[in-house]
Amino acid sequence: MDKKEVASTLEEIAAYLELKGEDQFRVRAYQTAARAIAAFQGDLREALTTGQLAELKGVGPTTLDIVTHVLSTGTSPVLEQLRDRIPHGLVEMLRIPGLGVNKIRQIHDTLAIDSLGELETAALDGRLAKLPRFGPRTAEKVLRGIQFVRQVSEFRLLHHARQEAAALAAALAEMPGVVQATVAGSVRRWRELIRDLDFVVETDGPASGLVDRLGMAPGVREFVLQHDRAVTLRFSSGTVADVYFASAADRGFQLLRATGSGEHLVALKARAEALGLQWSDQGLMRGRTLLVTRSEHDVYDLLGLRYIPPELREGNGEVEAAEKDHLPALIDVDDLLGFLHCHSNYSDGGSTVAEWADACRAAGYAYMGITDHSEAAAYAGGLAADRVAAQHAEIDQVNRRYTDFRVLKGVEVDILADGSLDYTAEIRATFDFIIASIHTRFGMGKREMTDRILTAMDDPSMSILGHPTGRLLLSREPYPIDLDAIFEKAAAVGVAIEINADPQRLDLDWRVARRAAAKGVTISIGADAHSVTGMEHMDLGIGIARKGWLAPNQVLNALPVDAFLERVARRRAAR
Repeated sequence: MDKKEVASTLEEIAAYLELKGEDQFRVRAYQTAARAIAAFQGDLREALTTGQLAELKGVGPTTLDIVTHVLSTGTSPVLEQLRDRIPHGLVEMLRIPGLGVNKIRQIHDTLAIDSLGELETAALDGRLAKLPRFGPRTAEKVLRGIQFVRQVSEFRLLHHARQEAAALAAALAEMPGVVQATVAGSVRRWRELIRDLDFVVETDGPASGLVDRLGMAPGVREFVLQHDRAVTLRFSSGTVADVYFASAADRGFQLLRATGSGEHLVALKARAEALGLQWSDQGLMRGRTLLVTRSEHDVYDLLGLRYIPPELREGNGEVEAAEKDHLPALIDVDDLLGFLHCHSNYSDGGSTVAEWADACRAAGYAYMGITDHSEAAAYAGGLAADRVAAQHAEIDQVNRRYTDFRVLKGVEVDILADGSLDYTAEIRATFDFIIASIHTRFGMGKREMTDRILTAMDDPSMSILGHPTGRLLLSREPYPIDLDAIFEKAAAVGVAIEINADPQRLDLDWRVARRAAAKGVTISIGADAHSVTGMEHMDLGIGIARKGWLAPNQVLNALPVDAFLERVARRRAAR
């Protein structure tokens, strides 16, 4: 039972309680505990034994009892009782955007519907549209929402998949007969959503004995498929893992093949055949001779190509770029000098300014920017105007402790419905830099939402556009905006656009980050972390930036602090 499953149990209890009409404070207690468990760094069982879990902010006595029971038995009697009383289909309906508790109760009580399938039928045959406060437009939105829920149910977030894949790779590596086990597939390519896990296992002999041992490994429920060189396993958690076997002589080819993507492999196969080589399941061959490919570099060398990093292997022209030696020198985590977009205990964060500063300095950053929510974000404990001076005084005090590190006075201000920025111009001028983001009124049309952002960019105090499309992976679609218009305006006025590294956002999407940079937009990579434990999110941001073909000179916080501040100052002065 891992953190993800424990947190999922608490989230499901919260959903059932909400449908029952329980007090909102009780519902939020379970939701808060789920977030705290999901963000906890360390072993849950050990933390339970030492008492650390009991002291974790957000976990109270009631939720601690449930966590304890889940860790010891794998089940929760509270959840089981709720499942007996409330159809699970109603909980699934909660995931449909715009379909809240009251409407779900109305649907259930009026039409006796308690599953997504029944809801879909009612939306198609007109019964849903006839309900009070519904209508044809709402029924159409519900149909789109059902399709969205079904699609996302197959996937998990990248950071969850990475954690699970790392644990499984470590377990595979410990098995007799295994030389090394490597994570492959979409996890290795840093895709933001993951369906299945893939591994390449190098063995020191025949794989037959290893296959038998895999079938008896903890958590393995069944073999889905089995071949001479691969096996597909299904675990009790529902995870599906493809394990490919390799020898030392062909490990490079098998790792490349298991990593994908399909489009990338098609391009490589075509190139191999043009060079008179054969591309097969066994490996790369010249005539009847199997070529030695101990590493992926060997494969690319045989194909006359520069090595292509896994993040770029998506069939987006990377093979042609490698052929012409035009691959970018991708940004790496060591290129980031500044840690941006984090929330302290002045708004909805759990770490103090000093704790943030110490953690960022210890991690090797040269500077950081505290960016608490602004006053309009009352839902997130937004920083009231009369507290800004106190926060800035505390930042000054922390800065006096260092000669080699600096804390910048940043803020994440709300972009209001009319495109204006929160706070007065005088207060905004007291900050070193400003991230401006949309947190409300997501239902605007494409033109209205685009104009809202373009208007915000006219304000010279705005330095960065935060999480630009507002998406929450597996739970909320991006709001409709004209990205090209926003990219053009951002490049023209000098506003950077963020790749938000929060695992649920990863926004700006890597598919359009490359397009933004090509238009001259500078990208900022921000953690959107609410405690120092969230610093690890930056790895995800770097992965998405690399997938977007970004080099260090295209990233704002790869600049030294003086150059960063100079850019902000130029932006303010130019307007």
